[in-house]
Amino acid sequence: MLTIYTAPSCTSCKKAKDWFLRHQISYNERNMISSPLTETEVISILAMTEDGVYGVISTRNRFVKQLNIDFEELSFSEMVRIISENPQILRRPIIKDDRRLNIGYNEEEIRTFLPRAVRTIENRDARLRSVI
Repeated sequence: MLTIYTAPSCTSCKKAKDWFLRHQISYNERNMISSPLTETEVISILAMTEDGVYGVISTRNRFVKQLNIDFEELSFSEMVRIISENPQILRRPIIKDDRRLNIGYNEEEIRTFLPRAVRTIENRDARLRSVI
C-alpha cells in the first residue's frame, strides 16, 4: 500500500495528494508532524534513498539550521534518532510503497507509482501526440 507522509501546511504535499486522486490511486496519508516517524520507519526510508540523509533532510530548512548539527559527524543511530524526534526537518512529501520511494513533489518522478499498464498507455499516447 502506498503511504504519503505529509505536513499540514505543505503545498507540495497537497499537489501530490491531488495528483494521486486525479489518477485514482489510493493511499494512506500520515501527518508526520502529529505522528512522527519511528526510528524503524526512518531507517526504512534511509535504506531506500540514493542520497542518504541528505536525500531526506531539507538542509535549507530553518529547523535544521536551529539544530546546528553536522549530520556527517553523527553516528547512524544518532542521526536516526534526531530525524525521528524532529520530523519538521524532513523534505516533504515522502511517498513510499514496498518497492519505491519518492521525496518531494515532482510530477515526472511520481509517475512511477502509476500501474505499469497505465504508464504504458500514457507513454504511447504521448509518443503519438509528439508525432502528430
